[in-house]
Amino acid sequence: MTPFVERYRTAGLSVGLVPTLGALHSGHRSLLQTARRECDRVVATIFLNPTQFGPGEDLEAYPKTPEADLDMCRNEGADWVFIGQDADVYPSGFDTWVEVERLTEVMCGRSRPDHFRGVTTVVTQLLQIAQPHRAYFGQKDYQQSLVIRRLVQDLHIPVDIRVCPTVRETDGCAVSSRNAYLSESERQIAGRLYASLTAGRQALEAGEQRVAAIVAPMRQVLGCEDALRVDYLEVRDASTLQSFADGRVSSHAEVLLAVAAFVGSTRLIDNVLVVPRVDSAGGPHAPSEGAGQGSKD
Repeated sequence: MTPFVERYRTAGLSVGLVPTLGALHSGHRSLLQTARRECDRVVATIFLNPTQFGPGEDLEAYPKTPEADLDMCRNEGADWVFIGQDADVYPSGFDTWVEVERLTEVMCGRSRPDHFRGVTTVVTQLLQIAQPHRAYFGQKDYQQSLVIRRLVQDLHIPVDIRVCPTVRETDGCAVSSRNAYLSESERQIAGRLYASLTAGRQALEAGEQRVAAIVAPMRQVLGCEDALRVDYLEVRDASTLQSFADGRVSSHAEVLLAVAAFVGSTRLIDNVLVVPRVDSAGGPHAPSEGAGQGSKD
């Protein structure tokens, strides 16, 4: 892979990278399409990275659709696909890990303590293998994208990390490979995650700044039943993932509303970004989701 990419770079062509675990869906298609528009050459990677799955998680059950994945990459104009094997990425004697602190200690990092170490290690490897000018990730995995941005900044890796909007079903549910696990009734319940985020956003748009009062309608929408168990429900500074110390949202901070929940046995995550502003009357105002996204997933 690396020699092919070196030819492109030597010829002055820009290279875009779309890293995936496989089981590609419309969210990945959107990333491939964006990379195709913005870059001269597109490389996709398909590697079910074992080190980002913890004990008892769904590594063995994770959907595997290699032929359909290659068809999508081909149809969306990927020039090369790197299909990783465990022995290639983690050969015998492998003993090097890349870790980002602080950003990985909250939210998903609290629930999945070794997850981000696996992510940052494999992403560092893929960036070295593919040597892209840009790499594309989805906003659905917002914390992951923030961790990777910190990684490339701190290690001086010359790549632009592009975070693309979350692709959603008609009911707002974020597209995810794990949605394949859901039964019909669970799929109906899964729509509550985005509905809860919408309720939080509406509270911000109505001028609410108290974190507790923003979370309350979000939790009410999620409800409480055996089929849905909340892992976390967060209102945080989107740039640092820090909580708001005084319990009130700052009008100068981009706000991340984030939720993780088990629907049945399937863990799903989602988020929206909101930028509170002060209007001419001195009150807080928040535009709709999508502001501040820059350009998942």
